[in-house]
Amino acid sequence: MFKRRDARTWLQAIGHLVYPKGGWGRAVSYVMHRLRRLPDPPHKIARGVAAGVFVCFTPFFGLHFLLATILAFIMQANILAALLATFFGNPITFPIIAAVSLELGSWMLGTHGDLPLHAVFAQFSDSSVELWQNIKAIFTDEVAHWDRLHSFYFRLFRPYIVGGIVPGIICAITAYSLTLAAVQAYQNRRIKKLKARFEKRRAALEKTRATVNPD
Repeated sequence: MFKRRDARTWLQAIGHLVYPKGGWGRAVSYVMHRLRRLPDPPHKIARGVAAGVFVCFTPFFGLHFLLATILAFIMQANILAALLATFFGNPITFPIIAAVSLELGSWMLGTHGDLPLHAVFAQFSDSSVELWQNIKAIFTDEVAHWDRLHSFYFRLFRPYIVGGIVPGIICAITAYSLTLAAVQAYQNRRIKKLKARFEKRRAALEKTRATVNPD
């Protein structure tokens, strides 16, 4: 019932992830449209967007939705806005976010990042698989190996999470300010339109009453 008429191949699915159907401009426009129409005060929506954008600068890939929800709840923000804002982290921006976070984190910690960017994401993938295997080893006869995860933590994960704090806060504050202004303007225009529509209907009703009851 909910399946597509024409099933997509895995290559098409990956292609739409990198370049959405209709283009990135349409995708961004859709997200902004949804954000403006959320039924919540502008400051709560803006907080949610800030939470979602900040989460994109963390190295917890695959958990951004969950982290955005938790952070938005703590900040008393709009959770749906936070989930929509995680769209800020996408195949185009993630390489930039990763490069900036790793370089800044390595500089702040006094370490040296010597891995090319494509190898960084491969390391995250391999470490996730190894972590899952080690967790399974706790309940089986397999032997857990933590040495590579130890190296991954100090070489990549720690610099990434430390370096992502500063640009994450800057982008979150910027997103908050822009969203607050945009949502306030949209809601004010909507209120004016509703008032104008109400006044027009009231005037028409009074005119009708005057016509029916001229005395």
